[in-house]
Amino acid sequence: MGSEMVVEKPKVVVVGAGMAGLTAANHLHRAAGSAGLLHLTVVEGGARIGGRIRSTEFEGERVELGATWIHGIGGSPIYDIAKRIGSLCSDQPSERMDGFPENAVTLAEGGRAPNVSTIDRIASLYRNLMDFAKGRPLLDADAEALAKEAARGGTRGIGAFLRRGLSLHRGTVAVGGDEMLDALFAMHECTERTYTSADDLGELDLAAEREYREFPDEEITIAKGYRTVIDHLASQLPPGCIQLQKQVVCIEWSRSSRHGMPVTVYFGDGSSMDAHHVIVTVSLGVLKEAVQGGMFRPPLPPFKESAVSKLGFGVVNKLFLRVEPSACLDSLKPAFPFLQMAFMQGLQTEDEEVPWWMKKTASLCPIHKTSRNVLAWFAGKEAMELESLSDEEVINGVCKTLSKLGFEVNSNAKSFEIKSEFGHLSGKMAKVLKSGWGSDPLFRGSYSFVKVGSSGAEMDAMAEPLPRPEESDERPLQLLFAGEATHRTHYSTTHGAYFSGLREADRLIKHYGWGLHPPPSS
Repeated sequence: MGSEMVVEKPKVVVVGAGMAGLTAANHLHRAAGSAGLLHLTVVEGGARIGGRIRSTEFEGERVELGATWIHGIGGSPIYDIAKRIGSLCSDQPSERMDGFPENAVTLAEGGRAPNVSTIDRIASLYRNLMDFAKGRPLLDADAEALAKEAARGGTRGIGAFLRRGLSLHRGTVAVGGDEMLDALFAMHECTERTYTSADDLGELDLAAEREYREFPDEEITIAKGYRTVIDHLASQLPPGCIQLQKQVVCIEWSRSSRHGMPVTVYFGDGSSMDAHHVIVTVSLGVLKEAVQGGMFRPPLPPFKESAVSKLGFGVVNKLFLRVEPSACLDSLKPAFPFLQMAFMQGLQTEDEEVPWWMKKTASLCPIHKTSRNVLAWFAGKEAMELESLSDEEVINGVCKTLSKLGFEVNSNAKSFEIKSEFGHLSGKMAKVLKSGWGSDPLFRGSYSFVKVGSSGAEMDAMAEPLPRPEESDERPLQLLFAGEATHRTHYSTTHGAYFSGLREADRLIKHYGWGLHPPPSS
């Protein structure tokens, strides 16, 4: 196939100005756009670029409402870009600028502090089970034997595997306080929910965990903000290439056109664009709505709709709270601790003080060691509930939770006080900042996961362009698909989105035989 098949200059429309879309556009521009070989447009439904990357400030410190971590710097293209453009260092305080927090204080309902050896034992058990699920070798033979036994019996979901592992563990050692063990184990499960976006770990496919790949070396945040990587990619595109507030309402494909362009993209403002190729980079959540709502005309073929339907796509939200010192103190010393919260997992009673949406929140933690801004992560139903709450309801709920953990809380003033092993701490919850990915019509969630009933094959199907070669030799590559949910081994990550953008751009580069210019040094 070659460029002689198309008389006019190829026109490519990229839908979505997130990591995948901007990467694809950047790659295409360097290969052909800068030489005038194609007409390239990026359309974005919102008023900003970045997609699920959203850097902002909260009380003078840089925070991320969306993507936060570079998950392993060894081989990460995101790390390479951030390092090249000087975004890894900043004078402004930023979220997790000192890495992962250490020296956690673990408290359970009723103000009980679990035994340190019990905390460590449950943490080790959980870590070994998840390492086994991911295909990592276990150094401890007993731990490996337990994990193998937990995986037997046709278990398909991660949740059942983990709970079976906990049950088997109880049978190997003399332990008391099963209620506390359950609470501590559930604390780790709740953290896992935020890693995966699954509302229930029973939805996560156990076999698929072994296909997921991670980069080696440390995980870090970007001191100047994830947005700097996005801004850099966008800066390499020609002026006017990116058009904001162009929300797509329909994509018509696989048809004849007097212009020779088989795809037309229609927008909410009544305008439209014809194209030879459209790269769709919207989230899986939006694709699920699009399939149900008939956004594609004709509808996507059954294999594609099946993949969209079967894969999981969940909601993860972040809650930032400002903790001000009490009026009687001129500073908050010591700082708010890295607080891990263990909740009893039984049914909630009518007089229960911990709101249900806080019961699966594993921690409250300063965004760096000396910060007065603390962060909590929410997933699933709890994340969606968080989006509906007012700031006052959020603060009330957090303060009620602290009171059940042993803090002395003045509910009227939203203040708290506690004396414990981490010192005398007194403060007041003052301000709230939270994300809202679930209800945002441009995203409808946070990131994808392989759900029980699906597999990595669905990720491959998500990535397959339309029409299939055997169905159209004359007008191939009309619809191409990129985004984290289209990458079989790096889904749910920004680098997965990046790789998918390169992949789809390379399809067109190979199709037209364009030569790729070397990347700019800046």
